[in-house]
Amino acid sequence: MTRVKTGADTSSNRVWKKPPFIANPWVRYGLIAIALTYLYWAFSTLPFNWERVSEGLPRAARIFGGAFPPSFERGSLLWTGFKESFQIAFLATLMGVGLSLPIAVMAAKNVAPLPIYLLGRALIVISRSFHPVIVAILFVAAVGFGPLAGILTLTLYSIGFVAKLLAEEIEEIDWGQVEAMRSVGAGYFKILVFGVFPQIMPRQIGLSMYQLDSNLRASAVVGIVGAGGIGGTLMNAFGRYDYDFAFAILLMIIAIILISEGFSGWVRKKVW
Repeated sequence: MTRVKTGADTSSNRVWKKPPFIANPWVRYGLIAIALTYLYWAFSTLPFNWERVSEGLPRAARIFGGAFPPSFERGSLLWTGFKESFQIAFLATLMGVGLSLPIAVMAAKNVAPLPIYLLGRALIVISRSFHPVIVAILFVAAVGFGPLAGILTLTLYSIGFVAKLLAEEIEEIDWGQVEAMRSVGAGYFKILVFGVFPQIMPRQIGLSMYQLDSNLRASAVVGIVGAGGIGGTLMNAFGRYDYDFAFAILLMIIAIILISEGFSGWVRKKVW
């Protein structure tokens, strides 16, 4: 006896496939061809000096060879540089996160009028437009060498990242809590304090911990241009060809970031 196929049997044999991001195949493959053509043009026109690269490989081997084993003999100098870097990163994170909160409120379309919204977005765009090294050079020229330039640089760097993500978080809050407070006559600032900020608090804590990690890394970079911290010590070590001491500094940077990452993970678990 032959079994008759039903509609359920036919539908069960169908295999669902995710639709392509660009439905039109001509447009899709055309964009791929344009991207490949551009990559070929970019690599073929950039002035790569392969002779210089081949000559630099032995020098790189000597640098890495001189870095082993790492030297921790100047532990006091190493500790002083890291202490200053941590102080710069911690103060910049506090100031940056503190300033990011009002700027994020200004840059959230659902809680700020249009002129304030445009001003807040402009502040975020300006603070995100330049690399920390460029900003550090400007602050070093303005306030001189030392940790103050590093603090100001990383504060501006923190605002660009934290304020942008907090503004997006505010725009995605549950609006029911805000409407409930409005219905009982709460003012604007009370709505922010009791209706908006509690919803973004876990996100703000996570962003603050991440920004502290990022500022610890960035403090080593901006120190190279004279903005304080361990970066200046690292640059001096390379200048004196003390590759073993420079490698010790790099190992300490990795260790500090690992410890900071573990601590931030522990804090996030406690918050959530």
